[in-house]
Amino acid sequence: MNAITRLATAVSLASLFPLAASAADDKGTIEVTHWWTSPGENAAMEVLRNQVKADGYTWKDNAVAGGGGSTAMTVLKSRVVAGNPPGAAQIKGPDIQEWAKAGYLIPDNGLDDVAKENNWDTLLYPTAAKIVQYGNHYVAVPFNIHRVNWLWINPEAFKKAGIAKPPTSLEELYDAAAKLQQAGITPIALGGQPWQDSTLFESVVLAVMGPEGYHKSFVDLDQATLTGQKMADAFAALKKLAGYMDPNRSGKDWNLTTADVINGKAGMQPMGDWAKSEWTAAKKVAGKDYLCVPFPGTAGSYTYNVDSLAMFNVKNKGTLAAQRDVAKIALGTQFQTVFNQNKGSIPVRNDIDMSQFDSCAQASAKDFAEASKDGGAQPSMAHNMATNLPVQGAVFDVVTNFINDKNADPAKAAQQLGAAIKAAQ
Repeated sequence: MNAITRLATAVSLASLFPLAASAADDKGTIEVTHWWTSPGENAAMEVLRNQVKADGYTWKDNAVAGGGGSTAMTVLKSRVVAGNPPGAAQIKGPDIQEWAKAGYLIPDNGLDDVAKENNWDTLLYPTAAKIVQYGNHYVAVPFNIHRVNWLWINPEAFKKAGIAKPPTSLEELYDAAAKLQQAGITPIALGGQPWQDSTLFESVVLAVMGPEGYHKSFVDLDQATLTGQKMADAFAALKKLAGYMDPNRSGKDWNLTTADVINGKAGMQPMGDWAKSEWTAAKKVAGKDYLCVPFPGTAGSYTYNVDSLAMFNVKNKGTLAAQRDVAKIALGTQFQTVFNQNKGSIPVRNDIDMSQFDSCAQASAKDFAEASKDGGAQPSMAHNMATNLPVQGAVFDVVTNFINDKNADPAKAAQQLGAAIKAAQ
């Protein structure tokens, strides 16, 4: 029984939600469930909302903050069980396939003619196109490609701590963290939430085990790899890094930790490039006010997160028309450029002129293209791209319990990780 079916059996919150609104005008209304709620993310979404409104449709925003998307998914599943799905929702990775298989997403050919008219098969990176298809039919619209294995650095904080250059290995990362700590600066800014813990952990796994070991662990779910010595080494590295974090980080949202790096309270943040949207919103310049480098030890590798809006199977003709309009806008050249400039990500279209983007985005696009050639590009476990939600939840539990237990044993944690994933499959 998959996660959607289990939730449908166990949860019903129908009384919390009104019936779907009828079309507010002749063209129709689309309600969109998502978790893009930080200032930078909201600025990116405003680009889409304004264009949809300009085309004569009404946009009903259902933004659900918290949990790196888990809260929004709980709300979404409950609404679908109650027979009240939104027109579109932010869904990612293998979960798109599960929703489509269960019959909840737009039926065959619902978006295919839009895709054909706008040449999606040619313009989309193959990685992105595959994610949003089910049975060779488009059921969702990809917006962007995020790089997860970034490290964001405040160069002024590094200068105060006497650090000459960004770290390129785990050992150099430990050394930089120690110097920042001695200078009275929080070395590593990371909020105490399960998804943030695992965002760091997957980068550590990539640094310790390489893309092949990462793939065996989080895509193949290979038990020998999950419980082996290299995984124990990754947990040991995570434990060492935890000692350089703010002891009061519990429950802190990611954008607040980004703010700590922006204002110099902290020196570094391991986070995907949505963090760049906060630097952009603060009027900071890439390469000058902040630095972006691959997480130490992961140069040449690229963990990716593709944001998508899945279109639900609805009967209202106005909503159907609005779904198609959103799909057309989202993959247009203008929107792909402006949205990704605001969001911090790179376009899913392969024909966008990257000279319009900052140095971090240009480096991301270059690294993605190169990593995609030799297996260096890997789907993010922490961001719903590598596996389904039950397995991801099992990883989150083990990692968060480990990182919050000063006496936790790395070897034991590796065994617990394998057992938890096996039980969740």
